[in-house]
Amino acid sequence: MERSVIRDQRSLWQHPGWRFETGQEFYPIGQRSVRFGMTNRTFKTGVSRDQASFLPPRVEDYVDGNNPVRAIEAFVAVLDIGRLGFGHAGSGGGAGQPPYDPADLLKLYLYGYINRIRSSRALEREAGRNLELIWLMKQLVPGYRTIANFRRDNWKALKAANREFVLLMRELDLLGGEVVAIDGAFFDGNASKASIKTQRRLAKRLAEIEQEIEAYGAALEANDSAEAERPPAGPDGGGREGGGDVAQKVATLMAKRTALKADLAQLEESGQTQLSRTDADARLLTKNGQVVAGYNVQIAVDDKHKLITASEVVNDGNDTGQLYDMAKAAKEELGVETLTALADTGYYNGHTLKDCEENGIVAYVPQAKRTARLEAQDRISHEEFAYDTEANVYRCPAGRLLSPTDGRKTNGNRIEIRYVSRKSDCDACALRSRCLSAKTPTRTVYRWEHEAVLDRHRARMQDADAQMRRRAELAEHPFGTLKCRAGYRHFLVRGFDKVRGEWSLMALCYNFSRVLSILGLDSLMAYLANRHPNWALLLNVVTAIVTRLQIRPAFDYAR
Repeated sequence: MERSVIRDQRSLWQHPGWRFETGQEFYPIGQRSVRFGMTNRTFKTGVSRDQASFLPPRVEDYVDGNNPVRAIEAFVAVLDIGRLGFGHAGSGGGAGQPPYDPADLLKLYLYGYINRIRSSRALEREAGRNLELIWLMKQLVPGYRTIANFRRDNWKALKAANREFVLLMRELDLLGGEVVAIDGAFFDGNASKASIKTQRRLAKRLAEIEQEIEAYGAALEANDSAEAERPPAGPDGGGREGGGDVAQKVATLMAKRTALKADLAQLEESGQTQLSRTDADARLLTKNGQVVAGYNVQIAVDDKHKLITASEVVNDGNDTGQLYDMAKAAKEELGVETLTALADTGYYNGHTLKDCEENGIVAYVPQAKRTARLEAQDRISHEEFAYDTEANVYRCPAGRLLSPTDGRKTNGNRIEIRYVSRKSDCDACALRSRCLSAKTPTRTVYRWEHEAVLDRHRARMQDADAQMRRRAELAEHPFGTLKCRAGYRHFLVRGFDKVRGEWSLMALCYNFSRVLSILGLDSLMAYLANRHPNWALLLNVVTAIVTRLQIRPAFDYAR
């Protein structure tokens, strides 16, 4: 054969004797195949779509024995779905179709939130193309409405499932039960900032509309006066120019004024300061210049493995009143008699510290420094007055005494005792100019009737630097993981109930992933198998069969 024949690439490509699978060029010559050299291919070649079988013949073989998706299957298997309150969702397959098992939809959501897939439409797509989900769901593909309705309707059961996993962590001895760190973070709600109106903003807008109505009213009066002074218009002449437009604008403003007054009346009746049109429970939250239209998520993180032991969703941007509630919830979940709670400055509150002390909770919360302005002016603040417990008096920096008076002062929800100095002592004091103004004769210090609680707390905080560093390490870890790694910065649902259900999913998946990382898949699966009698029986049967056939299993669940 002439050499020019094999140089013709087009004819070689179409020639049935060429083979490209190995990257070498062959051409049949008589009874033998001659290799002429390597093909100059730039890319890897895929498998032919005409191949008879791509996937394994069994769905069970879609995931190997070491795949973490099996832990989701095992965990849901040990849950009592009915006792937790899960209800079934529709089938989406038309009339007469049976509903989906709530356990299957719970598996779908657990897999989705662990793998950052939260949208019901995205979960529907993944259920039809993701091999792990095909295995987990046994080839079921629920519609997105069914998926969304399950999350919406089972918010209470999702909270119960989250709590069930906390009890599981206790059984696994993953919770220390001695120290928790409490912190809060803002999450965007399913509402825009513009959809939430504050009382101040509504009042300001109402005043603006009132002014506009007055301005248009004056314009109408001027227009009427001008019309009265003009001669009557002829048959082709126009009437009042622009009068109709002004009247229409005034009518529109009147309608807006009525709506604003109704909103203000609703706020006054409910006692709230904000009104949300899109999500009735979302609020404008402000912290350190950050404004979020959403919710404030509170968590209590255990010291041993940074696991979330208790959590709650509120719509108050101030953390001041949350310390005791969160510490108490963590104490109950941990099942302990005493607990140490660490929190930042935003949680400092006398009443919550008192409640913590009375209920076996030792709180470490730094007090905000509120005397910087006085110190900058070289003035003496109330913190420089020392209290003498035995004598029940205050001693000023100059050594003079302030004695209690008989009266009591109500300051908000605090009852305070008034301690007053003597006028003669203040008049002769060398520090008077730093302590009192020219028109003030004596110095007064107010003491809360339960100030002893704060005194003990201040003494405890003098050597609390290590605890405060530990607080930052614990409390910031879950929020950093959820927001930065998982991307959970907002809620997809609306309303307190549904938002709390979705947060329970987030917290459960955070704890689940962390426990899987701490224990490893083998240990977690062994615990779940031992906890579920049917699973344990099944594993024993499988182990016996495998041993008899001398086949090594891909994954030993009971190990």
